[in-house]
Amino acid sequence: MYAFSRPRAEDAAVIHELVAAYDTAVIGRPDMTLDDIADELVEPGFDLGKDGWLVRDADGTLLAWAWACANGDSDKVDIEVIVRPGVEGLHGELWDAVTTRARELAAERGHDGVTADIGVYRPDHAKQALAKEHGFEPATSFHRMRIDHDGPVEPPAPPAGLTLHSGESDEVRREGHRVHQEGFAQHFGFVKLDYDQWHERRQAMSTTDWSQLTLARLDGRPAAVLIGNNQFVVDEDCGYVATLAVLPEFRGRGLGRFLLRHAFAADAARGRKGTILHVDSNNTTPALGLYESAGMRQVLAIDVWRRRL
Repeated sequence: MYAFSRPRAEDAAVIHELVAAYDTAVIGRPDMTLDDIADELVEPGFDLGKDGWLVRDADGTLLAWAWACANGDSDKVDIEVIVRPGVEGLHGELWDAVTTRARELAAERGHDGVTADIGVYRPDHAKQALAKEHGFEPATSFHRMRIDHDGPVEPPAPPAGLTLHSGESDEVRREGHRVHQEGFAQHFGFVKLDYDQWHERRQAMSTTDWSQLTLARLDGRPAAVLIGNNQFVVDEDCGYVATLAVLPEFRGRGLGRFLLRHAFAADAARGRKGTILHVDSNNTTPALGLYESAGMRQVLAIDVWRRRL
């Protein structure tokens, strides 16, 4: 007998234990921290009473965790279904629940249909089969890249006319937001967010450190932004480049490479063992080649499966 319920913020620890068990079965180690789960539960716009499901057995052991989360005001909804390894009979009902909720979330935002996305670790063939069974198809792949720091890293020399500015000021955050939105406008899964939405989402994350937002101005004009955070500090002792964007008119001048190497030097100065980022293998810019040429290597692949409902 299974008992279905809605998640609460105080369920973060038991959800984390379940997710860690699933990750370990698939990739050999946990891939999320307790803080990551806690952040999911307080994601702006995520309704604990409607958007998430917990399933327990008669003894109260958590067997499954599933959710649907709207992406801004767009028709895109991210979904997830995690079932404890070895437990059978729950996948179908939960996949139906999250896809139904995805339709509802899109309709609430005025859309006639919904684009549902789910991330699947490359080695998880069982989940790939479930995605295919439910009408999903591979859409793109994100590579987790990493470089290790064995000691201090020499900061790169800035190009002529370049100045760097920290996200600790509201003005710089607003300019960083604009560069991010314009720089990523053509990328997979991009959803336009106004400044308040964008800022609220980051402010709610426990890993946010605004001092790690670096805006590059070229001859006084905002040109590029790198946004780092502490997402991989607890488990990997690594810095994380969450966003690296260069405005189209400033591309081809080495700004992306400069900001990347600047982040490497900053992470090494903080005593981090390395720097991590994720890159879309089908990026509209040659980002994967940039990261590889800078000495980063792939350590994990996550495929995004998509269905238009």
